[in-house]
Formats: sequence, C-alpha cells, structure tokens
Amino acid sequence: MNRAFFQGKRVLVMGLGRFGGGLDSALFAAKAGAEVCVTDLANETELADSLEKLKDCDIEYRLGEHCEGDFRQAQILIVNPAVPPNNKYIETARKAGCLITSQMELFFQLCPGRIIGITGANGKSTTSSLAAHLLKSGCGQEGVGYSNTFLGGNIGHQPLLDIVDQIADDDVVVLEISNFQLEQIAQIQAAPNIALITNLTANHLDRHGTFEAYCCVKEGIFQYQKTDAGTPVVSIFNAEDPITCDWYQKYLNGQGRQCLAFSADDVPDEYAKVFRLPGRVNRSNLAAALAIVSCFKIDPKRIKEAVQSFRGLPNRCQFIAETNGVRWYDDSKATTPVSTMAALNGIAETKRGQTPFIVLVAGGYDKQIKFAELGCCIAHRAKAAVLIGQTSAKIAEAIESTPSGCTIHYA
Repeated sequence: MNRAFFQGKRVLVMGLGRFGGGLDSALFAAKAGAEVCVTDLANETELADSLEKLKDCDIEYRLGEHCEGDFRQAQILIVNPAVPPNNKYIETARKAGCLITSQMELFFQLCPGRIIGITGANGKSTTSSLAAHLLKSGCGQEGVGYSNTFLGGNIGHQPLLDIVDQIADDDVVVLEISNFQLEQIAQIQAAPNIALITNLTANHLDRHGTFEAYCCVKEGIFQYQKTDAGTPVVSIFNAEDPITCDWYQKYLNGQGRQCLAFSADDVPDEYAKVFRLPGRVNRSNLAAALAIVSCFKIDPKRIKEAVQSFRGLPNRCQFIAETNGVRWYDDSKATTPVSTMAALNGIAETKRGQTPFIVLVAGGYDKQIKFAELGCCIAHRAKAAVLIGQTSAKIAEAIESTPSGCTIHYA
C-alpha cells in the first residue's frame, strides 16, 4: 500500500477527536487526493481546535451525528481507536464491502523504518518518551545502527501518517500503543520489530469485559511479531509483573526472537543518581527504556547525559509550583488506581524521614475497575481526599474500609 492507493477514493474518517489521531488520518487522506468526509458525534464547538487545523483541506463534515448513508458509500473507512469494533456503523460499512482500517494499521503498512512499540497498563507514555529521548542521543554516532528517531502513537498530538514520507528505512520510530490500537493492528496481524510491555493491571474493563480479555489484547504485541532467524525480533517483559514473567517464559525459546526482561533494580547506579523522576515506578520506566536502548550501540556517556536531561512529561506527577510551603503536583494522566498509587508512593519517597501531608484530588468516569487497593493506599498516604466524577462514591467507600485519619470531601 502507498499514498497512490487513496487517490480519488471516497474516504470516511470516523471520529475526528481532540487528540490528533483523526486529524492525522484526515490530513493524510486529503493530501493523498482522496474525497474525504469526517464524521463525529461531537459538534463543531467541541472540535474547534481540530477543525481549525483542517481549514485549508477540501473535506466534507458530518458533525453531531453519524449517517448510515456515509458508511454505505465509503470505499475506505478510517476508524478512531476509541470506537468499539462492534459499532453498528462499522458493520454497515463492512456489509457494503468497504475497506476498514485505522491510523495505526495504515502506519504499520506504510512505515519503512524499524518500529519500537510500547504498551502496558501504566507507564507507557513516560517509557516511550524516555526511550525516544535516549535513542535521539545516539543520532549521528558512528555505528549506532540507525539515523533518526521519531516518536508517536497514543502519546497524543504526534502525527504519524502525515510524516511517514520523512521516515527512511534506517530510522527508528518509537510508538506508544494503546490496547485499542493493538486491537486494530491485530486485524492485519502486525506488531513492532521491538515490543515492550510495561506492566499489566485491570483497565478498560468497560470495553473488554474481563481482565483476561484485556490481557489477551495486550499479548498481541508479541504474538504477531514477524520472527526471522536472520533478523530476530525483540520482545521485552517486566520481570516484576507475574503475568509478563509468564509471557517471558512462554516466548523465551522461540526461534527468531530475542527475549529480554527488566526490573527497577537493573538501573545502574551511574544512571540512577542523575535520573530526576521520583519513585520506584519511574526507575522501572527507566529500566524499560534502557532495555530498548541495549538493542543499539549508543555510547554510555551519551546515555547518561540523556538520562540526566530527561524532565518527564506534563500531567504525570508533574511538579507545578510551591506556594506557602505547599507543593502542587499535576498527575491528571493517572487514569488507573495503580498509576495513582504510584504517584502517592513516589511523592512519599521524596520525603524520607517524614510523613508528607498529602491532599489528593481524584475521580473520573467509571471503567469498572475495583478501588479496594487504591482506597487502602489513600487511607495510609493522604490526610484528605477531594473526590469528583462518577467514581467518587466508590473511591470513598474504598477509603472508608481502612481505618485512618484521611478525611473525605466532595467537589
């Protein structure tokens, strides 16, 4: 497949969204000469930022609704990963003989470079950004094994299809891949050359139903790797996670595959001393990134300098300010109990010898995840919890099940 495949075809982009995936697909199809229509249940006001970036493209819009006729007439349907695969409009397009694909599927089919894919329940974005940061430190070094480094995928607002022509066969691309995107690339049995899983904890059960089904989707990142004895694929597992440990043993002796495992304890002291992000969870993220880097020949001095210069990502236990002795952290990307617990424990670790007075603001939409362990952690770590959203009552119940001095408030 190449850009010419889209020339003159009727392409329907389902789900423009606000995080860049639909925007990237629409731009790609329009520049490839397709007749593009974008359909989204959100209205023009809600999608204003994305629409502004498409203002110079010849695109038709169907906003605030979906129309079956659009799906029956489309020749190619590019589906946003947030749309469940059993959506009735996708089935309409399928029955009409439409080619159904996604941004991530198209990228895997078009990208000439070596793809490094990172998935997991928590730590994907930090690990992906850190791995790309370390790999960029090797650019220009003789014998390193690649020329340029690109970063994209589920990390948000990073174009993929729009830059695919800039990627050469000796470049590397680091992708954060969500479980929804793994579902999509499984349709074409695609997977990265180097695949890593950060960990596995219950998430998105509102879509997958069971933890087992969720894990099955995640395993696809290894299951569909194209093994080759001449150029082995690399599969990287978290040695501290019981499920991924089992997967390590499962794939260890496969032909055409190199298996690696990482742990927070693996980080060499020279790197740990200069790493700025707090907590054991972030050391595990660093260990994961270093496992990826070990597949290439980067000078250790360059790696150390890159480790020291990495500042972390916005909204991920990000220190914002200190006012009147109160330190404010933004961890709004922590959308699971495990990631919230990691932040609470990480902040506590930075106050050795003290018990920090933590006020936690938490809550959100209900993904059908249990909060018992989180409640216990909040009860032990926080002095007060301000709860918001659909899950506020469930989190409160979990906190109250552990006797503590944590007071609960609702916003």
